[in-house]
Amino acid sequence: MFHLTSEQEMIRLMAGDFAKRELEPFAGKRDEEEIFPADVIKKMGQLGLMGMMVPAGYGGSGAGTVSYSLALQEIAYACASTAVTMSVTNLSCEPLLKFGNEEQKRKYLEPLASGEMLGAFAITEPDAGSDPGSIKTRAEDMGDYYLVNGTKTFITNGGYADLINLIARTGSKKGNRGLSAFIVEKGFPGFSVGKKEKKMGLRASNTVELIFDDCRIPKENLLGREGQGFKVAMTALDSGRIGIASQSLGIARACLDEAVKYANARRQFGRTISSFQAIQWMVADMATQIEAARLLTLSAANRKDLGLAFTKEASMAKLFASELANRAAYKALQIHGGYGYMTEYKVERLYRDARVTSIYEGSSEVQRIVIARDVLGSSG
Repeated sequence: MFHLTSEQEMIRLMAGDFAKRELEPFAGKRDEEEIFPADVIKKMGQLGLMGMMVPAGYGGSGAGTVSYSLALQEIAYACASTAVTMSVTNLSCEPLLKFGNEEQKRKYLEPLASGEMLGAFAITEPDAGSDPGSIKTRAEDMGDYYLVNGTKTFITNGGYADLINLIARTGSKKGNRGLSAFIVEKGFPGFSVGKKEKKMGLRASNTVELIFDDCRIPKENLLGREGQGFKVAMTALDSGRIGIASQSLGIARACLDEAVKYANARRQFGRTISSFQAIQWMVADMATQIEAARLLTLSAANRKDLGLAFTKEASMAKLFASELANRAAYKALQIHGGYGYMTEYKVERLYRDARVTSIYEGSSEVQRIVIARDVLGSSG
């Protein structure tokens, strides 16, 4: 059993109440019409939900990773699209905290944490997804500035982001060792937003292509040192995986609740379908696996808060919770039968939203590699 502090429980309840009022009633419409919830994001910033791991001295709420996970679960329960927007902006703060100098922290963290600025993280390219060593976007040192050319794809928040954490290639080193990180503001010359993606799920979140065409980035916007880009990216992704595990949990919990509600109301053969053993077993499996995923996720979050290594634990949580979300969505739709296939029922949206959780922020296959390397290395 994972015991929450009174503050953590208060944050969970606050986020749940906000999600019920501001997100749940409009989530279906936003999904159908692909409406980005810009107004809601600003309110979330005012509540401290956009910079939960940022210390108060830099404008954040300093609530910690466990509280962040709990809040994100509640947001995802109501609207998974809004949850990934929240997750990526919190993720954008992480590299600044770990690798930014004092001037960079003062300039960018407070507006990110308050919701005044929206963040994005640009790693993926058309030919570089799970393999960041294949990144082709290049930043040339021109003395007072870097000149960047390349294209990033599948960038969450990209069309609305005020700040982008960019990973690009510098110098002559190949593979991961030749990568560096940069802070890009949306107004920099040579930066533009390209194609908006049409997605299966998370349709109210923004996913776009970013284009760098002789984009000039001031020298002072190098994040960390040249050659540290891979380390910056992996540090951020460890935290990001806790975020996606939390999003997955919110989706899975919503699937369970929708399935239970429907099973208790739907009658067949003179009784509710909740009395059928086949339905009971599906519900029991969903509930058990949700609790296991919750403990894995909160354990990883707690390790991060304690300053302990959490890479393996974050990958375990992300792997288990994301695959659970997909199983739970499948079972919830199956319990609904034909009605679950119709857009008027929430499970249809949950089914579509769940699918990507085992793909982005490192696919399930990548998580298994991370876990196996840690386990085999420690045993050998």
